[in-house]
Amino acid sequence: MSESIEPTREIVLGDTRLTLLGTAHVSRASVEEVGRLVRSGAFDAVAVELCRSRFTAMMDPKSLSHMDLFSVIRQRRVYMVAASLALSAYQQRLADQFGIEPGAEQRAAIRLAKEMDLPILLIDREIGVTLKRISANLSWWKRYTLFTGILAAMLTSEQVTEDEIERLKEGDVLETTFAEFAHDRRDLYVPLIDERDRYMAARLRAESARTQARHVLAVIGAGHLKGVGDALEQDRDDPLDRIRELEHVAPPSRVPKVLAWAVVVLILSGFIYGFSQDVALGWELVTAWVLINGGLSALGAALAGGHPFTVVAAFIAAPLTSLNPTIGAGMVTGAVEMSMRKPRVADFGQLRADVATWRGWWRNRVARIFLVFILSTLGSGIGTYVAGFHIADQLVRASAH
Repeated sequence: MSESIEPTREIVLGDTRLTLLGTAHVSRASVEEVGRLVRSGAFDAVAVELCRSRFTAMMDPKSLSHMDLFSVIRQRRVYMVAASLALSAYQQRLADQFGIEPGAEQRAAIRLAKEMDLPILLIDREIGVTLKRISANLSWWKRYTLFTGILAAMLTSEQVTEDEIERLKEGDVLETTFAEFAHDRRDLYVPLIDERDRYMAARLRAESARTQARHVLAVIGAGHLKGVGDALEQDRDDPLDRIRELEHVAPPSRVPKVLAWAVVVLILSGFIYGFSQDVALGWELVTAWVLINGGLSALGAALAGGHPFTVVAAFIAAPLTSLNPTIGAGMVTGAVEMSMRKPRVADFGQLRADVATWRGWWRNRVARIFLVFILSTLGSGIGTYVAGFHIADQLVRASAH
């Protein structure tokens, strides 16, 4: 086998030789090199930088049609799915701008491995786990700015910059995508790069042992080449223990829940105090709460292009759900929107393509349900604090008199 034109690193672990090929996710040269190496016949297994869900999405674009939207809404996984769609939208922008789909070298590796009947090893960590560990690594404010960045990215049609292309050539599409949305990329480094380096190394060790492969070609982003290689040479812990460690997601902090219930107690206490001072004042406070909270949630549903019944549902539900943190306004509005405008098979089929443009988010019924959920929830959240401050101000004024 002749020397590779792309960066490589050879690692020997016992009877297994691992050839790490560092690729650029938007490079035709990387696709050609993957083809040359797989066809050489020197390898008896091919590993790719994909998790099971990304592999399924890549190989079966219709897999989204099996998504249970009710479960996504009920389990509050809308933000996770929206983030994944934002990734898809970013990749589609790259494909439209440069004429090559990000991850084409991974597709080539999978296709050729199947043709040659070679085992395909999926070595990357599940994107959902990575997103959860990113969230756990950020302060609440940085999580908010990351989310708003992702939301803004959903609606942009700007071309990808040269700096972003250069980062992609260094090799990690996930890092480049989410770095675009983050104000401080240092907080993203550990869960996006360092942890995934160690995870992929552990998976390579475990999968090589499971398949008893003697020579494995691992197609990974060039940005992971050093980290994965170093971890393979230095990590002597049991690979399955390392995998479990890096897949663990700590339970969410109880602080947000405590704060949410504290806000409920303060609002209800304000109502009680208002009625104790004057019945008219009490009803004025209740009216303000309904108009502000319900109005802003309804505005969010309207901006998302929700059905008129959805907008009305947002206005009615938000003042009530804001007094019960276990239920969100978005859960109600998302369910109503889905009932009024049932997604068609074509909406699921076109979802990844539609979210690449801001118009597509409103045109596609599935994407619009996500927008309704997010914007009505955001409106209700803002309304809770605006109305809360208004109620406090009214009570202070009443006490002064």
